[in-house]
Amino acid sequence: MEGAEAPEEAAVARDLQALGYENFLEVAGLGSSCPDFRALCSRLAAELATLGALEREREEGAEALSVGDGPGAEEEFLRQLAGLLQELHCPDRALCGGDCATALREPGACLRLLRFLCTELQAARLLNLHPRLDPTRATPTPGEGAEEGPGMVQELVLILQALRLSRPTQGTLASRLLRELHAKISELLPSLPPGSLQPLLSYPLDAPRWEALESLCQSLRGQYCCRRCLLLKRLDLTVSAFHWSDRAQALGESMKAVLIPIRETLTPESDVSVAHILAARADLSRLVPATSKDARRGTCCAINKVLMGNVPNRGGNPNDLEAPMPSWQSRREDGGWRKASRQCWGRKKKKKK
Repeated sequence: MEGAEAPEEAAVARDLQALGYENFLEVAGLGSSCPDFRALCSRLAAELATLGALEREREEGAEALSVGDGPGAEEEFLRQLAGLLQELHCPDRALCGGDCATALREPGACLRLLRFLCTELQAARLLNLHPRLDPTRATPTPGEGAEEGPGMVQELVLILQALRLSRPTQGTLASRLLRELHAKISELLPSLPPGSLQPLLSYPLDAPRWEALESLCQSLRGQYCCRRCLLLKRLDLTVSAFHWSDRAQALGESMKAVLIPIRETLTPESDVSVAHILAARADLSRLVPATSKDARRGTCCAINKVLMGNVPNRGGNPNDLEAPMPSWQSRREDGGWRKASRQCWGRKKKKKK
């Protein structure tokens, strides 16, 4: 049996060393009767609780596994250990089912316990590096100046709003949230007209087509950047025009304090990526005139029916600048122009043969 436990003991020693518990390498196989073994398990459980891996909330200062040297310390430890293993959904039936004290007396049971706690702690540390998706932290509530979260969380919040789903509770796993989104979208798809949401790129993408797609993405990014530069230049000129008046010159610093932070966030770089092209649908290639009935259904509003009243004349009317009429002079009495015309336009004599 010692030969069979050697690989397991070596694996536990590697895990403890990787987690930073080098001082407990010698107590791995001593069992629950050893205070040092109980201290090792207690420290592993305490770090799991700190990282949020335990489902049940505990009072501040309460330990997941108690450590003591009294006569009833081992029994209290085993009782808490059974609840901890159930809370962590331990797959080892020998440790979870039945009497935990009897199970730990079996050969290799303590090593399996430590191996399970070490792997759970490793997973908890990895999850702590990549926090769980929690859109409620980035969702601004009405009336509060909450800052927006990362782009991925913003997109997810918009999806939840579009699908009319309630905000998930704190600590909801991303996999569960995505399954709920998939179920909701699958429920709504049959209600759409036939042919909806057809992808614009319907051909399988091989290496040459991926290169062409990347070239298309670069071209779109360049065009959008050019358009954004033009719009930003117009914005700068419009803002500078407001500084011409006497009142604006007096309030110039206040205007700059408001406008400069907003202007700095507007950059000419576009965020168009290959993902946007892949997500494009076939209906994007259909051009609808802005004045058509279908387009006007979404753009018409009450302000279109408001008529402007009389406005002051600011000058510059073309009618005010009429071209001068040419002055006509009377004909000369000598009729010089007639003579000239007769000399120039008289009949030509025929040549004699």
